[in-house]
Amino acid sequence: MLPGSIQITGEALSCAEVKDICDSLKENSVRLLSVRGCQLSDRDFGRVCRGVAESHSLAQLNLNLGVVSTIGRTKHLADALKANRSIQTLFLHGSPLLDAGLVTLNGALSTHPSLVSLDLGDCMLGDEAIRIICGMLPPDGAKSGLKELTLSANPAISSQGWARLAVAVAHSSQLRVLNLDYNPLGDHIAGMLAVSVASSRTLEVLDLEGTGLTNQSAQIFLDMVENYPTSLRVLVLAENDISPELQQQISDLLSEGEEEEEKDGEARGSAVTPREKPNWVPHSNSSSSQMVLMTSGLGESFLAETEM
Repeated sequence: MLPGSIQITGEALSCAEVKDICDSLKENSVRLLSVRGCQLSDRDFGRVCRGVAESHSLAQLNLNLGVVSTIGRTKHLADALKANRSIQTLFLHGSPLLDAGLVTLNGALSTHPSLVSLDLGDCMLGDEAIRIICGMLPPDGAKSGLKELTLSANPAISSQGWARLAVAVAHSSQLRVLNLDYNPLGDHIAGMLAVSVASSRTLEVLDLEGTGLTNQSAQIFLDMVENYPTSLRVLVLAENDISPELQQQISDLLSEGEEEEEKDGEARGSAVTPREKPNWVPHSNSSSSQMVLMTSGLGESFLAETEM
């Protein structure tokens, strides 16, 4: 039997339910475990973490919306991740981790052999957390790192922290999706990110929804996609003070770049393998992966089988 999924949202979990979850994890019959927003005792949370540690089938773990609520639980999760070797996607959105929590998780996250997608949105992170996260984005030619990173709604990160991240993204050998929506970035940080996008050979999705941008930074992105080769296919600029005309111009240029690449691959025939299409679905618009998206909300993850 192929591994299945357990998805529970916003419920108080009984001891019997926790036991069933733990048994399924230990039997390697779960590929996706989502207990987002659920209430369970510290003892039961520890039991679930021990089950995660023993599982060889678990690929996606969703603990969004405050499940990891204390430093004690963070330590339990860190121990589980150190033992686990199968998790590819980890959701911790809405967990009050603070920098101290990410310090606790650092060793487990940075050395995990399979983790490629990480959601740390709305986790009350600051500059120390950014320093740690940059270590998960190794430079080109180094070890493999994250392919998808979500840092939405972490307003305590300073301009210096975002600048550090921009440098790491520019040299990352793996990152394809970066979600920074609902952070007070402004045009200055957006300009740094434009340089990162121009430098990166892999970044295809950048979400800057609701980040305090104006036509100034949109013009920089327009100049970039118009005059320089880039891997970018999706740029989210909704809920910013940017004219519809500029957004449409950027959208058209990204669309043209995608079409030209596909035509070039077809013209060269079987001698050249076309660019691999991403097997994640970026954000809430899955039908047009090259447009400037006007929708809101978090995207689906690298192994998205459940929502935030």
